[in-house]
Amino acid sequence: MNNNGQVRLQLQARIERRPTVAPFHITGYTFTAFEAVVVTLEADGLVGEGEGLGVYYKQDTPEKMLAQIEALRGRIEAGLTREQLQRMLPAGGARNALDCALWDLEAKRSGKPVWMLAGQDQPKALMTTYTVGADQPQVMAERARAFASARAIKLKLTDDDINAQRVLAVRAARPDVWLMVDANQGFTRESFARLLPTLVEARVDVVEQPFPIGKEAWLDGLERPIRIAADESVQDRSDLQKLVGRVDIINIKLDKCGGLTEALAIVTDARKLGFELMVGNMSGSSLAMAPAFVVGQCCSVVDLDGPTFLTTDRSPAASYEDGYIWCADELWGGPAVVA
Repeated sequence: MNNNGQVRLQLQARIERRPTVAPFHITGYTFTAFEAVVVTLEADGLVGEGEGLGVYYKQDTPEKMLAQIEALRGRIEAGLTREQLQRMLPAGGARNALDCALWDLEAKRSGKPVWMLAGQDQPKALMTTYTVGADQPQVMAERARAFASARAIKLKLTDDDINAQRVLAVRAARPDVWLMVDANQGFTRESFARLLPTLVEARVDVVEQPFPIGKEAWLDGLERPIRIAADESVQDRSDLQKLVGRVDIINIKLDKCGGLTEALAIVTDARKLGFELMVGNMSGSSLAMAPAFVVGQCCSVVDLDGPTFLTTDRSPAASYEDGYIWCADELWGGPAVVA
């Protein structure tokens, strides 16, 4: 222990790169691999882990995240708490990786799983969306068919003129699934208005982030027969108030808000403001999904399919079966296993 009674920690941080099974297209970006910073914190022979991918559209790169962590190495190893971490790093992937590692280590040291430490009930498997990247309509339809066990599908749309064909092609291919679309800031008020009748016809239930960050006023007075979710427009709790009356759902991502600690705080504040909740991901291995799975227990929409796009995952891994995700305590956030 240090002079303040805190347990000294041993820090390791590294960058892991995991290629995607196929190129993944969204508005303005194509991904062929995802890089993450993985943090391990050891104390008294017990190890906590966390993974952060950062926020690509804010240039929150793995190299930047690693530098942020290394700059705090001395302070971290002296015995950093989660509360202190919130003040020492801004929201983003570095804080996410460290925060989740601290939660995991606390579970190991206390003998209580993270969900119990967070005051939750026994977790349950969650129906998750399976994401189809933006592409030609028939290609997207085939990918939707390939997700044979999916009960919910999310379509990535872009800022071109074939979004209606994409949506109709996927709905024809999968008339059975719950459907949402994600514009990743790619629409204008005019293009959204043109697309809206098709979305209604195709029984789309949620439209995620139709407009660019900073254009939230475009939502004022907008015809909304379909629920609207905010993603990029809500980074942390400070962004919630400006979306009141403008959107229905808040998409919480641990990389955006900087970890499970802030994510759980967003859950509390967003509920008070009357929002529905969604949990999402910036891709990543099962180590990134497991803390988000804790948040997902509070959400009506769950989008935690990141590992399904990667050529390799870690072991133990999240389980995907019959359209549901399950993250066991052994994956992350469980008590230490006594041999």
